[in-house]
Amino acid sequence: MSPFDQFRLNMTRRHFFSQGSNLLGTAALASLLGGTGLSGRTQASTAAPAMHLGSNGHVLPHFPAKIKHVIYLHMVGGPSQLDLFDHKPMMQDWYDQDLPESVRNGQRLTTMTSGQARFPIAPSMYQFEQCGQNGMWVTELLPFMRKMTDELVFIRSMHTEAINHEPAISLMQTGNQVSGKPCLGAWSSYGLGSLNNNLPTFVVMVAKPSNVEQVQAISGRLWSSGYLPGEHAATAFRASGDPILFINNPPGVPSPVRRQTLDGLKTLNEMTFDALGDAETRTRIQQYELAYRMQSSVPELTDLASESEATYNLYGPDAKKSGSFAQSVLLARRMVERGVRFVQIYHNNWDTHSNVAGRLADQCRDVDQPCYALIQDLRQRGLLDETLVIWGGEFGRTIYSQGGLSKKNYGRDHHPRCFTMWMAGGGTNAGMVYGETDDFSYNITKDPVHVRDFHATVLKLLGYDHERLTYKFQGLDQRLTGVMPAKVIPELLA
Repeated sequence: MSPFDQFRLNMTRRHFFSQGSNLLGTAALASLLGGTGLSGRTQASTAAPAMHLGSNGHVLPHFPAKIKHVIYLHMVGGPSQLDLFDHKPMMQDWYDQDLPESVRNGQRLTTMTSGQARFPIAPSMYQFEQCGQNGMWVTELLPFMRKMTDELVFIRSMHTEAINHEPAISLMQTGNQVSGKPCLGAWSSYGLGSLNNNLPTFVVMVAKPSNVEQVQAISGRLWSSGYLPGEHAATAFRASGDPILFINNPPGVPSPVRRQTLDGLKTLNEMTFDALGDAETRTRIQQYELAYRMQSSVPELTDLASESEATYNLYGPDAKKSGSFAQSVLLARRMVERGVRFVQIYHNNWDTHSNVAGRLADQCRDVDQPCYALIQDLRQRGLLDETLVIWGGEFGRTIYSQGGLSKKNYGRDHHPRCFTMWMAGGGTNAGMVYGETDDFSYNITKDPVHVRDFHATVLKLLGYDHERLTYKFQGLDQRLTGVMPAKVIPELLA
């Protein structure tokens, strides 16, 4: 978006004329420059065409969108591709042998294993089975996912530069290892806008894992709007108590008084906006009104009494447990039904530095049936074709054991060089298994997919060219995929 586009979006008539000749002179100068605006560039001279804004201020899609909604299931901590999807049977013969230096090739390690005297190979203790027509290998820990491999798109060659959790999650969510940038959900809100005026465009839920042995700290920085207008930040739904803080009337304050109070605040904020033209003031006006409307829409959304026993059985026994992953994905389906654009669910405790045998089974049990149920539920309600479901973490795990090694148990360190994610739903090439890794699941041997490529591909499904969906900030046309090379992966798309 050019500076002139931003200026026009936030400008009111009263504020424009209150500034006198300086602004009028600027407008006249822009006209004399032949429409170059404040950037000093003509549209024809730019590498990427200027964006066009719709009547609601959002960016018009660059091409027809394949989806309207995204449900992003982030497994915090880094699921082990070796124990879930990247079957390496040859490693059984390498048990307790050191990882060859020719495979590691000087790769950067975390401080948790860089001081180890040995890097003993720990083959997966779990059985795998080839499933579906695509022949995808899936662990015994995911019996429900085994039933739907032909409905998923597997990417076995994801990779990243980040080796620690905070920068890796930030990169996966925002396209940058430095926190504070807009996340994928915020960019989706910025581009597409809302489908329901009574609910947020972008919602985040943090599901409770059944095993809490080693949860990672995650914060609201991951779902902030960054330098985008504040209205594009996520609204966090809580696992217990009021789903959203402070939307209900305080004790002793009836609705008419609350309405009168909000009307007064709106008048004051509009006066401030007229005087200053501040975009954050405009956001504040919108958010107060949305909060008031959510007083009726959120209770209806979160009241699961209308769901049938068949639905509860589909999602599994945890679907009635407040804050569980199963209940969170059920709520995500209800949100998509009601027009929420982007739902992000975080499920913690996948950081298996030790006790893989004791924890990984719990983690898989939490998510396996609910993920299967979500795909089937969306399909039977006619929503899957317009909804993209994403599953994955911020990186993978090492073939070698961290610390001691036992055939009954082991731990795995962070591994950014290759890991597995999957997608399902509208516009995806169902049944595709993309990318290959070496015998050690350590290096990619075919079709690498960087996090930036993944973001570019998701934006394509939403109808946007990742190079043209930009926002002017600090003198630069900022974008989700940044300035490093990024490309859409056409094989992942239908």
